[in-house]
Amino acid sequence: MTGNAGKVAEMRSLAEPMGYAVVQDKRGYPELQAASLAEVCAAGADHLLASGLRPPFLLEDSGLFVAALKGFPGVYSRHALETIGCGGVLGLMRDVEEELRSAAFRTYLLYVDAGGKRHAFEGTCKGRIAARRAGSTGFGFDPIFIPDAPGAGGRTFAEMDLAEKTRLSHRGKAVRAFLAHLAKSASPPS
Repeated sequence: MTGNAGKVAEMRSLAEPMGYAVVQDKRGYPELQAASLAEVCAAGADHLLASGLRPPFLLEDSGLFVAALKGFPGVYSRHALETIGCGGVLGLMRDVEEELRSAAFRTYLLYVDAGGKRHAFEGTCKGRIAARRAGSTGFGFDPIFIPDAPGAGGRTFAEMDLAEKTRLSHRGKAVRAFLAHLAKSASPPS
């Protein structure tokens, strides 16, 4: 469950080659303002089940957690993006020295299987906030986040193509863990 086409594209790039179709449902759910991504997804699942959505389904929530901003925007990333955007975060970071610009993107996936059981999958990508926007691909805070990962070469996510970003990203890690779960649960017990 996400209305974000960029997130769906990233999930499809990993799931479809393994034979899984990703179908986007844009109905949405009230996004609880909570202390954690897990709480947001759990409340979303509760709402969707109560509204009659039949499992299986997958919910995803992600956030950019900036150390110098005490974790902001974190679980409020969507709201921060819509209100202050990348430029606002860069403005808040204007006087922060390079060595103190650490940040992490985090993803939380909540899979509600056909029996209603919930399974959680998480992914984190550590990095730093760039001094300025760079790149034209991706979405959200991608133009200001530089991942600390082999092969990133000091580029933002927005300077990478989809395959490279999903190889390094928080969402890529969480989706790969989810797909491994699906593959394992579909296998007959030995």
